[in-house]
Amino acid sequence: MSVEDDVEGKFPFPMRSSVAWIAGVGPTLGLGAALGRRFARTGRVVFLTGRTPERLAEVAAEIEATGGRAVTAPGDLTHSAFIARTVESIRRVGRLDVAVFNAGGNRWKPTLEMEDAFFEDVWRVCCHSGFLFGRETARAMLAHGEGTLLFTGASASLRGRPQFTAFSAAKAGLRMVSQSMARELGPLGLHVAHVLIDGLIDGERAREVASDEVAIRGSDGLLDPDAIADVYAQIHAQPRSTWTLEMDLRPFIEPF
Repeated sequence: MSVEDDVEGKFPFPMRSSVAWIAGVGPTLGLGAALGRRFARTGRVVFLTGRTPERLAEVAAEIEATGGRAVTAPGDLTHSAFIARTVESIRRVGRLDVAVFNAGGNRWKPTLEMEDAFFEDVWRVCCHSGFLFGRETARAMLAHGEGTLLFTGASASLRGRPQFTAFSAAKAGLRMVSQSMARELGPLGLHVAHVLIDGLIDGERAREVASDEVAIRGSDGLLDPDAIADVYAQIHAQPRSTWTLEMDLRPFIEPF
């Protein structure tokens, strides 16, 4: 179902359900969808956010077909009011204990041709919206004193490649948002971690825009989105005595 289908706050789920919110969900063959499927298997109600309602509906239907529970919450994560409204919807269902910020696409342009608006838009999508999402979900989780907040990062946060001025700056900023929140909110009971994706994810976007490279790399040269989702679930399950601040993931033949 969708948030818009909710009638007077009466979702068709048992009250006080555990909730996982996946922000940044696209096609069914993608990391956001894989995360939704993975956390739905733990018995949680999964909220799915992305910009395309039709794609969210496809992912939700896939989850529900296997016995899971999903709510689609389409919207723009650069708007704090939307994030706050979604948090309120989650509170009507139950307790938010997992929040994953997976928004932001890899966009590049030669620096000398880059408009101010391009740089700012990449920053808003990849960094600023991560701060907004982290702040609001942390407030919700602190109400019950525990929870996991995960950020999807990129190798661009560690090194700037040619034409990646905007994307690298934004992803480096998101990494610092995660690290600062981890150190500030960890003592309060929240586990905050940054997952650095170093390589090409085998998803719909890669197959559309880099089909030749996908074919050349093969399975050993691509990150499996379902395998990535398993790692996110493992981070959430880490005991407090062994919390990680950051983890990097890369395919078997990716150089580093």
